Amino acid sequence: MKVSVSDMETKKIEKQHTMIGKFRDNWGNSALFSTIFALVVMLLIQCIVMYVNAGSLGGMFSKMGMAWLNILRNNAYQGVIALGMCFIIISGGIDLSVGSMLCALGAILMYLIAPGNGLMAKIGLSGPLAYGLAIIIVIAAGFLFGQINGTLISYGKLPPFIATLGMMKIFRSVTQQLTKHFNPTIPADFKLIASMKIGGQVILPILYWVLIVVIMHIIFTRTAFGRQTIAIGSNERAAKLSGINVNKVKRNIYALGGVMCAIAAVIYIARIGSMDFANAGSGYEMDAIAAVIVGGTAMSGGRGSLVGAFLGMLIIGVMNNILNTVGVPTFLCDAVKGLIIIFAVLVQKKENV
Repeated sequence: MKVSVSDMETKKIEKQHTMIGKFRDNWGNSALFSTIFALVVMLLIQCIVMYVNAGSLGGMFSKMGMAWLNILRNNAYQGVIALGMCFIIISGGIDLSVGSMLCALGAILMYLIAPGNGLMAKIGLSGPLAYGLAIIIVIAAGFLFGQINGTLISYGKLPPFIATLGMMKIFRSVTQQLTKHFNPTIPADFKLIASMKIGGQVILPILYWVLIVVIMHIIFTRTAFGRQTIAIGSNERAAKLSGINVNKVKRNIYALGGVMCAIAAVIYIARIGSMDFANAGSGYEMDAIAAVIVGGTAMSGGRGSLVGAFLGMLIIGVMNNILNTVGVPTFLCDAVKGLIIIFAVLVQKKENV
């Protein structure tokens, strides 16, 4: 049986239409698919920019390797915070205080471990025992700070934007007031927590970030807490009627965000070795929100992915790397980041129409 040329062309066109249809379905129905596609596009653009900048394939691969190491390492703090932010946004909320909270928690950590005049030194503790206890205290403080946010929202009935905006100002201003004459040093062995080299490179912040992504993904997908977070974000009234203690879950969601800020503060202090209390964490709330939204989490709540938030942070990191490589001013980099957030939300709105 002979097949005519027109039949072959028709089948080819039908196949192309099928592929386009599948792509559209995946793009519209799978937030993770669209995030991975966006990351691949950013990688291709990065390869082109690196090739033009290096002038050869060998130079491109060398620059790409170092660029990705820096992207992962430099975005680890915001990446950890974004994981907590993902839970918050999926629940239908938002947290503008995370950057200032990181600053406050960093100040607490530095006060605890400072040699000579730090609290641990004053009670006669030093070394790993002191550092471990200090980290536990900071994580507990992060949990408490998050609980305050959650209580204002769940019991105080304040809009999340207003409650966390107010706490953002409180955390930052109180920290600056209490640290006006505070300039402690960080013990060298504490810095090894994040600065110790493995294979000649500082990769511990990256490993911590990836490990926390795995843990948070399991919590989100395999526990009642994760399911309750989705239920509250989807329909809070229905969640109440189904027997979920919405106020308690909300408090714990924001407390989880505070714990992520505490872990990020520990990594930050151990990696940088100091903290500028006026500027530390500034803009981290924007980076975290951008990563979560770009990662496919709906601003309206009820839908999202921890893996998507991780990939979203990578997209933001690659974008920053590309813009820095081509010499775009820092202020305009923030403008591009804002455009990406607007575009991501517009896409979500079209999907929901």
